[in-house]
Amino acid sequence: MNEGRNMSNHYRFLGMLSFTYGKMLTRSSYKFWVILLGLPVHLLVFFIYLYKRRQDPSFTILNETHGKLVAADYKAKLMEEFENEYRRKQEFFSKKIIPKEMKQHAKKWSDKQFQKVLFEQTNEQLEKKGIKRVTFEHTFQSLLKHPLFFVLTFIPGILMYILLFIYSNSYIKYIFERLVMSLFVILGVAVFVFTILYISPFNPAANILGETATKEQIAAFNHLYGLDQPYLVQLWEAVKGILTFDLGNSFTGNEDVAASIANKFPVTFSLTMVSLIMAILIAIPVGIISATRPNSFFDYSFMFLALIGLSIPNFWQGLIFILTFSIKGHWLPATYSPGNVLSMIMPVIVLGTALTASVARMTRSSMLEVVNEDYIVTARSKGLSYNHVLWKHAIGNAIIPVITVIGLLFGGMLGGAAVTEKVFNISGIGSYIVDKQFIPDIPSVMGGVVYVAITISLVNLIIDVSYAFFDPRIRSKMRQY
Repeated sequence: MNEGRNMSNHYRFLGMLSFTYGKMLTRSSYKFWVILLGLPVHLLVFFIYLYKRRQDPSFTILNETHGKLVAADYKAKLMEEFENEYRRKQEFFSKKIIPKEMKQHAKKWSDKQFQKVLFEQTNEQLEKKGIKRVTFEHTFQSLLKHPLFFVLTFIPGILMYILLFIYSNSYIKYIFERLVMSLFVILGVAVFVFTILYISPFNPAANILGETATKEQIAAFNHLYGLDQPYLVQLWEAVKGILTFDLGNSFTGNEDVAASIANKFPVTFSLTMVSLIMAILIAIPVGIISATRPNSFFDYSFMFLALIGLSIPNFWQGLIFILTFSIKGHWLPATYSPGNVLSMIMPVIVLGTALTASVARMTRSSMLEVVNEDYIVTARSKGLSYNHVLWKHAIGNAIIPVITVIGLLFGGMLGGAAVTEKVFNISGIGSYIVDKQFIPDIPSVMGGVVYVAITISLVNLIIDVSYAFFDPRIRSKMRQY
């Protein structure tokens, strides 16, 4: 019994792959990759298709239909019909009839119409007799349903089968497509950043060696780091280093760039994530309370504080915190120290203030829009409690734009953490990029910016996937896509 169930599951799986294959061929981008990745399998199926095509009865019916049309002199009738129509048209507009031009247009139109009628009548005959035309696509799909064919072609077509499996699952396909898009975004960022650094007026050799450096020393420096190579050669080396996680050495201090980023990036990322969590835990409840009590004391107070949070510059807020809580109060350390929880409090608050304010205001406006929708009023009129309607229906729909704002502002926090890091003397990726920018230390800046872009892309991927968790309509569209 278990063996029969397993066989049924195997056939269902192969049937799913067969259906997915036919669906992928309707999309040109996937069609190219499924053929390329499964080229050995497609070559085998092509020979099988040629063999089956010889025995295809549709060709016999096609030839019979073609013979009947030729015997009825159908093409000549079409040409005569077109010529008569052409003459009437020329006479109506008082134009001269050119026999050669008329013959050319008549032949072109009649050939087109003849082929159209030929295939229409052939298809009608095939439908009446219940015969299906042999095509490469149907041949491949029918073979794919057989377990033996799948086993024999699994090794040469493993990449194609992986792609078919990815496409068959809507969630995995969505994540895969977003990862591919993120890869192109990251490559675009790398090319853009390198181009800006390449055309910048700064001279790394002169800035590092100093004004007393000779031309020979500058030339030796440029040759050592490949700065004397053409633009495309330098760009390829930079992109290759990013893809292989081998960024080489920094222009200053001969430090390993990948190791430096690996030490500094977690500091910035941890501060940003803690700030993000703080913002979500504070801002969303505040926004919900303000929306459920509009124009109340709580609403005005919370939104006033949120407006102040949006208006305060990070550097000024950080300096005020240091002056108040460190220099005067001696409550918190003025600078950040890894492992010291107290030293994280002020940087986290400063970094998360703007995000908290933005999310709170967005949550309030989104909730106010949703609670006045017809389906909320209908749910209340059916006797459902206010809290049930609020938590079951309103918040789930209102949270979608809030998630979008969180994703966008997280990128701003991670990329704009340099100011906060400078104020609190944090050795993070933001201050690292700023310090290297004015040399410019190309490997260091490229590595820092690109890996920040990678993190932002992954976080936004998580944000996009979370849409489906909160909104069933998005899940439904993903399955249909």
